This record gives sequence, C-alpha cells and structure tokens, in this order.
Amino acid sequence: MKARLEQHLSDALAQLKRDGVVPDSVSPPIQLSRTKDPSHGDFASNLAMMLAKPAGRAPRDIASALIAALPENNDIADVQIAGPGFINFFQAGSVQTAVVNTVIEQGEAYGRSNVGAGQRIQVEYVSANPTGPLHVGHGRGAALGATIANLMQMAGFDVQREYYVNDAGRQMHILATSVWLRYLQQHGVEFAFPSNGYKGDYIQDIARQLTEEHGNDWVRTADAVFTNVPNDEVDGVDGGDKEAHIDGLIASAQALLGDNAYTTVFNTALNDILGDIKEDLGEFGVHYDEWFSERSLTDDIDRVLEKLKAGGFLYNKDGADWFRSTDFGDDKDRVVRRDNGQTTYFASDIAYINNKLERGFERVLYVFGADHHGYTERMHAAAQALGYERERLEFLLIQFANLYRGGERVSMTTRGGSFVTIRQLRDEVGKDAARYFYVMRKYQQHLDFDIDLAKSESNDNPVYYVQYAHARICSVMRQVEQRGMTHDMAVGLASLDKLVEPEEAELLTQLATWPEVVERAALAHEPHQITGYLRDLANGLHSYYNAHKFLVEDEALRHARLSLLVAVKQVIVNGLGVIDVSTPEVM
Repeated sequence: MKARLEQHLSDALAQLKRDGVVPDSVSPPIQLSRTKDPSHGDFASNLAMMLAKPAGRAPRDIASALIAALPENNDIADVQIAGPGFINFFQAGSVQTAVVNTVIEQGEAYGRSNVGAGQRIQVEYVSANPTGPLHVGHGRGAALGATIANLMQMAGFDVQREYYVNDAGRQMHILATSVWLRYLQQHGVEFAFPSNGYKGDYIQDIARQLTEEHGNDWVRTADAVFTNVPNDEVDGVDGGDKEAHIDGLIASAQALLGDNAYTTVFNTALNDILGDIKEDLGEFGVHYDEWFSERSLTDDIDRVLEKLKAGGFLYNKDGADWFRSTDFGDDKDRVVRRDNGQTTYFASDIAYINNKLERGFERVLYVFGADHHGYTERMHAAAQALGYERERLEFLLIQFANLYRGGERVSMTTRGGSFVTIRQLRDEVGKDAARYFYVMRKYQQHLDFDIDLAKSESNDNPVYYVQYAHARICSVMRQVEQRGMTHDMAVGLASLDKLVEPEEAELLTQLATWPEVVERAALAHEPHQITGYLRDLANGLHSYYNAHKFLVEDEALRHARLSLLVAVKQVIVNGLGVIDVSTPEVM
C-alpha cells in the first residue's frame, strides 16, 4: 500500500506540472510515513509543503490540487488535509484486515522483498586473528554481521558471507612462538615468559598437544633460545624492548626448530584455535559461505603491487615501497613493502580488496570494530587506485560491548588472556539472549551487556518479553483444543471485519508495517530496527491478551481473533528468525 500511494503522489505531481501549477524543475522526494495517531489516518505526506515555495502558493492549496489529481484508489476510504498542509490517507477497513490473509498465505516469506534486485554483495564480519578464542567483543560483530546478512538477503540481495582468516603475519608468529615457549616450560626449561607473548590457558593446552604428538623432540635449552635475543621490557628495568624481544624469540624459534618443525608448531596452533572459532560461531548461529585464507594471497600481493606501480601509485623511499594514499584523501602515505623486502598487512588488505571485487561482488560490506576508524580511508584509497569506485566498499564500525555482572563491569585483556569468551557467555545466558542483546542497540552506540538482565525471566528482559508473546499465543491455541473448541481459518479470514477493537487495529497496523521495517533496516544496515519492531509487536499482543478474551462463544469473532493471533505469531517467528532467536511454545 505504501509503495502504491507513493506512486499515486508521484502521478499527481506530474499532473500538476503538466497543468503549470508546479514548475517542471521541481522534483522533491516523495515522502510518505505511517501516522502515530489513528485520528490522522494511516499514512501522511508533507509533499504539499515541499512544493509550496517553488510553486508560490499556500501549502493547503497545493494539497488540494494534489488530492484532486490523485488516481482513483478503492483501497483508500478518505484523504484529508491536516494542519499546515499535510495530506492524510485513511485506508478502507477491508484493506486494514487484509494483511492477516497476506501473512497467512505467505508464511515465512512475509516481509521478503526484491528491493535488492539480486545485487551481489559480500558481507565480511568477525575476521578475528586466530590467535585466541573469540571473546564477547567479537560476539557483537558476529551477531550484527550475521543479522545484517540475513536482512539483506530478505530484501532481495544476493549475499555472500565471508570470514577473512589472518593466518599470516607477525601476530601468528607470536602465537606459534608463545606455544613453543610454553611447551619448553612444560618440559622443565626455566625462563621468564615474554611480556608480549600470548598468555591464556589455551596456549598451555596447545603446548600439551605438542607433547602428546611429538614428545620432547623440540626441547631446547634456555641458553640456546635466548642467546642474542634483546632484553624484554620489564617494570623497573631500563633498556628493555618488548617488541624487539618477541621478534628475537620468533627468529630463535625458527632457527632452532627448522622449517618443518616450526611450520608444524605454527599450523598446530592455527588449526586448534581456528577450529574452536568455527565451532563457537557455529553454535552461536553464525555461518559463512567462505573462510578465506590470507596465505592464499601470496601471488596476488605481488601482482597488485605491480599494478599500483604501473599506475604511478607507488614510490620508493629509504628502501621501502610506499603507496600514494594521500592522492585519494588519506592523511598520509602507507608502506606496502618494508626495506627488508617483506610486505605489510596493508599490502595484503589491498590484494584482498582486489580479490573481492574481481570475484564480481558489486558491493563489499566490512563489519569492523570501532578501532578501525582510521583504516577506512586507506582502504577506499586502495580501491580507487585499483580502478574501482570507492562507494563499492562500505564500512560499519561497531562500537565496543561492555560486560556487566552484578552491576560491576567485567575487565578484559586479550593478550593477557583475561577475557570472557563467546562460549562462556553463551553457556551462561544462552544463545537467544546473547544474539538479541547484541543487536538491540545501534551499532554506532556502545553496548552495556547486563548478564543478570539477560538471564532473568521477566518482562524487563527484552528477549524474554518477545518470546513470551509467542508462547502466549501458543497457549491460547492449546486451550482451543482443551476446551473442545475449534479454529476454522477460512471462517476467521472471512470474518475479519469483526476486528474493531483498538488493540486489534493496532496489531493490524503493526503487521502491515513489517515488510517496510525489513526493507528499511536492510538498506540502513540497522538490525536494532527489528528488535524495536518486535518489542512493539509483543507489547501490542500483551495488551490485546490482557484486554480481551479470544475463546468467545461468537464463533465468527472467535475464528477472526484466532486468525489474527496466528498472523501475529507468524510475524514474531519471522522477526526472531532474522536474528536467529528461537520461538519457544512454553515458557
């Protein structure tokens, strides 16, 4: 209905232009919104007020002319001018109730649209370094990314979900060296563990796995390991450098173990942690079409850097190759190849951008943490230098999630190994609460995740409140059978004109807005619009439940009310399904 009315207003505007009432050059956007007050109709437009000044006429006069030019529409009972010139549309009663038929007929497909027109889009989310378990901070990106992908698919986009596995580079070497050092300590070799190493218990577990598979084959003395390694940075001691220290230990591990053994340690650590990541995300309801390995970009990096060089976008300074990212708005140029010949992380990112777009994705959506805010400009610069429009890359920068228990904030540090994992959070509050809580705030806002609230079985718990609405409807349908009554859907759909109560009108309006909410949330990449809608729908259901009886003696009214409940139940299922939250029938 909304789309049809927008088209009618567009047709009316065209007629006013032909009549000379409005200049041909004036083409404001057609804005139509649902009204909050039923006395103002179902939809309202401010088009007349936008046309008044260029037309040189009073808004109400323009509104009258627009109404006169509107095509005939039997679904509209009345059109009125309100206030300074708003045009209010009142739907016919049969149109308001027809949404129940539509929901019942379309079922799980209700809310889907083709606004995306099959456009190929890739959504990349989480992509955490496989250097440790996923923590609650990663959880927000996982829930948001997965829900955004679901929304865009519902809106008709051809969506591919991808995880970029950072399985190359310095952090992975720090991980491998940390595992080997713990392996040495477990074999009685005594030394101070590096301050910049990975310290979590999971490192000890992987080290024990090495012992189980390789015994003491890779044990070396502390003197051999630390010879010529720069001093660590330790509190109260001058002259240490933790970065140089860990780099020295990486070189020592590679030299003492040799290529084959070091690669085994490296791959054991990578495969163990990546396996846990895949398992954790799978149990969290987060799935991918592609797990893309950074190591697979080796050949692409050289090819892309040659392309940039041929285009005049690289220059050499102090033995290093620099990308002219300032030519495209970045605040400084970026190193892509160091003076020692090694390429940088950014060089891999450039190759990855090129790889994505060469695969035919029309748009690429990155769901990144807010700490990447300084990274987006150089990514856009790289895309432009490669010959792509910068608009083909989109970035959603997710603000951090703070965890609270008992009113106190839980502190976390990743490198030190002190953090709450996704698995721990899921075990404590359940997948449903975690998924719902993560997406119910704008991604640009910090999220305070209250564990105690998420675990509570009360109306203050937003996911419980919505799930309880679904369970209440299921309870009513069970009572139909228990009381020896029936629900005839056909009779109910034929008797929808009996739904005249204010609470029924409110539910009918909410059901009708669901497709609009899905489309709007998908295009804006805002899953919190879905949870906001579900909250309002659940509130409408609970108000209806408390105000009226459903199992009345009037059969036609009973069937109509039960049909309305079935439609509300279906939309709750569809809405929670977008977020991957379950719909229990008993609570």
